[in-house]
Amino acid sequence: MNILHIDSATTGAASVSRALTAKIVEKLKADNTGADVVYRDLGTEPLAHLNPVLTGAIRFPEEDRTDDMKAAATSEKKVLDEFLVADVVVIGAPMYNFTIPSNLKSWIDRLGIPRVTFRYGENGVEGLAGGRRVIVASAAGGRYQPGEPPLTYHEGLIEAFLNFIGVTDITFVRAHGVGVHGPDGAVEAAEEQIAAL
Repeated sequence: MNILHIDSATTGAASVSRALTAKIVEKLKADNTGADVVYRDLGTEPLAHLNPVLTGAIRFPEEDRTDDMKAAATSEKKVLDEFLVADVVVIGAPMYNFTIPSNLKSWIDRLGIPRVTFRYGENGVEGLAGGRRVIVASAAGGRYQPGEPPLTYHEGLIEAFLNFIGVTDITFVRAHGVGVHGPDGAVEAAEEQIAAL
């Protein structure tokens, strides 16, 4: 099993989502002896937001890329390749100002590639990146109900994008109410969800 472990919180050791992703990966490794894990920390090593050079490096055919785009293409493709070879992707997604951190959005922007992870056909969009499981560690200071704002801007954004590229096996492990119950109380509730994975 190939596991891709993504953290995006910028709060270091105080991060609830980081604690959850670590526990999720630990559980997956215990259940799948010999699993390989690739770790990417977007909180401490964020990807740049898209600009004309990076967009061209990601989306243009090689013959249409400038020298700057060609120079950036290898590292940009690595982000996509890590996702495409993963059997399970574990994403730490804290809620920052009612949505996901911008560094997580920058990572997502590397995955939406026409004719690679999705395409448009006669019947509309077709996702091409299915066949993998995604487990999202969702952490929030408040208590929110699925399907209602602001969770629609947070978990809803992640789910809509993953569905768009063909990923439908998505599990949310929630530690909500951190501001109400404190980190320990929120993580304790989430640990029950992790045990059931």
